[in-house]
Amino acid sequence: MTKILLLSDTHSYIDDDILKYVKQADEVWHAGDIGDLNVTDKIKALKPLRAVYGNIDDAKARVEFPENNRFTCEDVDVLMTHIGGYPPKYNMRTRDVIKENSPRIFISGHSHILKVMPDKRYNLIHMNPGAVGKHGFHKVRTMLRFTIDGRKIENLEVIEFPKR
Repeated sequence: MTKILLLSDTHSYIDDDILKYVKQADEVWHAGDIGDLNVTDKIKALKPLRAVYGNIDDAKARVEFPENNRFTCEDVDVLMTHIGGYPPKYNMRTRDVIKENSPRIFISGHSHILKVMPDKRYNLIHMNPGAVGKHGFHKVRTMLRFTIDGRKIENLEVIEFPKR
């Protein structure tokens, strides 16, 4: 069983409250808009990190992290990108990848709106952890935590922090 912490849109912000949850995870996944790479450096010092760059990320982040990250965690195929859309309205780039070879979990960030929803057409679960940084219109900062056990995706929890 692998304990996952999924976050996005840190916009250069990381604090001890976030790091407390990082320490409890086996892996951390960051769905882009990292901001200062100090954020990912602090995470990587504690746990393995899988990440993608977002639209606000600079050239350094784009060298270190891909636009799309496709990987397997236990027996679950995962596709993560920053701007991807939602079922059934994925952006063109994402839609083509999903049509050709659908992952089990599709992760995106960007909207600052937490959503977890199934896509029955492609037999996947879409996850957007919302935004855990302090920059943006969101009122509540959010992350997701869940476990992967073989092919099972279980124990999904929303972690909330006040925006300010």
